[in-house]
Amino acid sequence: MTIVRLGYVAMSVHLQNSSPSQTMTFAQFTKLKNREAALRKLERIAQSNLQNCLRLLKHNLAFDITFFRLSSKLIPLANHEELQDWDYLESLAEGLQEIGEFVHKHDMRIGFHPDHFVLLNSPNIDILNASITTLRLHEALLRGMNIDREHRCVMHVGGGYKNKEKALEQFIHNWQFVPQDLQEMVMLENDDVTFNLQDTLYLCEKLGIPLVFDYHHHLANHQDENWEQDWERVVQTWSFSKLPLKMHISSPKSEKEFRAHADYINPETLLHFLQQVKGSVPQIDCMIEAKRKDDALFKLMNEIVKDPSVKKINGSTFKIE
Repeated sequence: MTIVRLGYVAMSVHLQNSSPSQTMTFAQFTKLKNREAALRKLERIAQSNLQNCLRLLKHNLAFDITFFRLSSKLIPLANHEELQDWDYLESLAEGLQEIGEFVHKHDMRIGFHPDHFVLLNSPNIDILNASITTLRLHEALLRGMNIDREHRCVMHVGGGYKNKEKALEQFIHNWQFVPQDLQEMVMLENDDVTFNLQDTLYLCEKLGIPLVFDYHHHLANHQDENWEQDWERVVQTWSFSKLPLKMHISSPKSEKEFRAHADYINPETLLHFLQQVKGSVPQIDCMIEAKRKDDALFKLMNEIVKDPSVKKINGSTFKIE
């Protein structure tokens, strides 16, 4: 028997006017002649994002959803080189604390998935430094929320740079330049184009990083791999984590656009996977990556509990026997 907790990503299609990713470009910032006024406007946008994030968490709680990915765009321009004097943590402290208190009170699991331009295996030192700076922003947000940073940021391995084996070794080389507190945040995900399950396991086992298994990515990018034979290795990468094993689930948009995410999740695909792994771990936290966000979670729950092997626990959680 394994408990499965479903979550979704960043936005709700049911909660109106709740974007946590409202933004302001640097061009817009510079058009405001008074720099202090521009900073205050930037802070108002960020405060609105944080308020909407809290609204989303309250919406989730109403439907028993306690697993959620936060937007990485909560604080626009936070890392811009022309705004290094902006102490956003101080000006946004109250909003961050509110989110953290709510998460702790209701025992929620939240995390981030930094953007694709965060490349820890880049041979370019400037790109590596920029990537570390972006991870530092995520650490600062977690610190402002008073949330343990450990295993809160899912990342891809990075670019292949026309030599996958060399790119894997570049990741190991660059890892020594990543501060330890940021290393502790990182989980690695197998991707759908370059670094498959075996590649990602190689890094995770060598560096002590949990592996977030993306089943859709595996179907799109595998060679002679049998994921079932490697599942125990995936489980072992989580053996030292305080958090349950985490995975991603999505469905292809179509056969032609296999790598693109569909609006909803095919319940048969998830059930097939879960039948293979049930009993191997006490709990799996399964992040839904679907265009219809929370609606995809609701639909999946309604469909999957029809299977006789599935027993509903609450609005987002079930056990499979």
